[in-house]
Amino acid sequence: MKDFIGELMGTFVLVFMGCSCVAVTVLFGEYSSIFQIGLVWGLAVTLAIFLTRNICCAHFNPAVSVAMVVARRMEVRRLPVYLTAQFLGAMLAGLVIYGLFSASIAHYEAVRGIVRGTAASVDTARMFGEFYPNPGDSSIATVSLPLAMCAEGFGTFLLVLFVFALTEDCNVGHPSSDLQPMFIGLTVSSIIFFVAPFTQAGLNPARDLGPRIVTYFAGWGDAALPDTVGGWFWVYVLAPIIGATLAALFFKFVLEPINVKKNHDCQCKY
Repeated sequence: MKDFIGELMGTFVLVFMGCSCVAVTVLFGEYSSIFQIGLVWGLAVTLAIFLTRNICCAHFNPAVSVAMVVARRMEVRRLPVYLTAQFLGAMLAGLVIYGLFSASIAHYEAVRGIVRGTAASVDTARMFGEFYPNPGDSSIATVSLPLAMCAEGFGTFLLVLFVFALTEDCNVGHPSSDLQPMFIGLTVSSIIFFVAPFTQAGLNPARDLGPRIVTYFAGWGDAALPDTVGGWFWVYVLAPIIGATLAALFFKFVLEPINVKKNHDCQCKY
């Protein structure tokens, strides 16, 4: 129950703060650059970890939880609890955001002649779920499904790799436990800076799917899905899990043996 509550709360905070920032950007134009948005997402991760790190393992991301199981840093029996809490927390965040901004969204659509559920309504749906190419970046002419999957997979690979490195006791260069949340948040921000122009930088199946379900049933329908070939699953659910799994295997079988000391008490704490 502690794990469930902690993961639900942390994922809610992460998704609420991050997606609210995107909503404010789209509706009110308050944030003018990807740098600002990326920093908000990183700050959201940092604060969510600080809020719940004594309650749960503070994953807030199904890809991270799967990676922890693959690396044998979490028992597989705990995985369903973590995944359920993460997806539920993300969905609740999407519901709260929709409740807060629904009037502003309706006004935005009315002023611009956007009919919710049509292709044009992607302009507002992107506040919740993610799309490729990024609808907010007109400089990207086209992003194919394989390229989008590679961007999301590689971004998640780096995220999980740094999570392991930053929390590995045998890595003599890792920061103290008090600073680890901040460095993990900065890692998220840094990855967003180069992945977001392609896919809006999901890196987290729960962060994408939870709010996307809300928009699907709130009138956007099929417009809430990025394409007609299941891109929402391939790019934003499967690719991050693959990237996270590869990162866990790389760290466990390549980097960890290099870092591990001769004493057998040296283990990762996360």
